[in-house]
Amino acid sequence: MFSRASAREAEFIVRLIQGELRQGALEGLMIDAVAAAAEVPVERVRRAAMVAGGIASVAASAITEGAAGLDRYGIALFQPLAPMLAQPAEDIDDAMTRIGMAALEWKLDGARVQVHSDHGDVRIYSRTGNDVTAAAPEIVSAIANVGAHKLILDGEAIALKADGAPYPFQQTMSRFGRVQNIEAMRATMPLSVFFFDCLRRDDEDLVPLPASARFDALASALPAGLLIPRLVTDDLAAAQAFYDEAVARGHEGVMVKALHGPYDPGARSAQWLKVKRSHTLDLVVLAAEWGHGRRRGWLSNLHLGALDVASGEFVMLGKTFKGMTDAMLAWQTEELLKREIARDDWTVRVRPELVVEVTFNDLQASPRYPGGLALRFARIKGYRPDKNALDADTMTTVRAIYAGQQR
Repeated sequence: MFSRASAREAEFIVRLIQGELRQGALEGLMIDAVAAAAEVPVERVRRAAMVAGGIASVAASAITEGAAGLDRYGIALFQPLAPMLAQPAEDIDDAMTRIGMAALEWKLDGARVQVHSDHGDVRIYSRTGNDVTAAAPEIVSAIANVGAHKLILDGEAIALKADGAPYPFQQTMSRFGRVQNIEAMRATMPLSVFFFDCLRRDDEDLVPLPASARFDALASALPAGLLIPRLVTDDLAAAQAFYDEAVARGHEGVMVKALHGPYDPGARSAQWLKVKRSHTLDLVVLAAEWGHGRRRGWLSNLHLGALDVASGEFVMLGKTFKGMTDAMLAWQTEELLKREIARDDWTVRVRPELVVEVTFNDLQASPRYPGGLALRFARIKGYRPDKNALDADTMTTVRAIYAGQQR
């Protein structure tokens, strides 16, 4: 096959075998394609894919069996659903304006879990549908003690310190991903779980019901200690105070949820809005990587850094390609190439002159970077032509933000 292939075809084959083929087929597009190929309504395919946690198995059923093959994809115990996702909001004011009367919940920086229980037979699934029951015996025990119910619950697992403050996200995920010495870790860093939705109770499918009905079912099925803190209000001041308390306790922010909407598996719905704390830094562009797909030919992924005053060197803090318009990509490609000092096949290194304003959620310890810190969820807000590199924020400011997080 390789001997018959052109260079481009050979590259395609290698990437396909290695699992690194980026060919741009989004799941939404595949759902439309499967529906067309199988000659079934696209909504039926979408619903089945959401319940099944993906399009792969649904595609085979639709194409080989048609509409009848989709009938098996109803909500069922021990068959994880794709989780409903949220859209971002600028702040509490924006979220409350868009939702109105809403349920606000603490947004925890932990691991999303879906828990299925059949009269004490408990299994835990990750956001991607993997069975992670063995990693969280605390959650199994908590649900097994609830009583004789059939339940499908949506929630968040998180490691909390003795005072109730959350461990950093990295440490929660390290604990949640542990496959050995779990009992020892359980003693030193126990997992807590907080549930915010109930998708099934006994034989009732709650997915199509309004959120208020699902919340009532959740409250009646679980003890208060397993429920996410929640406030139902349309008062902006009360909502802001609830957000401020969540952030003061070390959490990411809040979720703002409409009370009338159904649970929409796999969808990033405007019925759920997330308001997260964020920080802003002015950082210096140290390098940029060539883009892929529709960004091919533009310098896209920026390497960002801050000056370490002690050493006089710029220290890299991470990369991001988010937040850029086409106009910005074209402009920065031209400007960065003017400042090029070296390159390889993928990356152009530049003189540290251009300053960008970057928003990010928080900082995390990282051995990848010489400063030991990395940005989480960084996004470019815009360039700062009014500033030169020496006007940008330094590692002193960066370390102060991280120290504040730890406190």
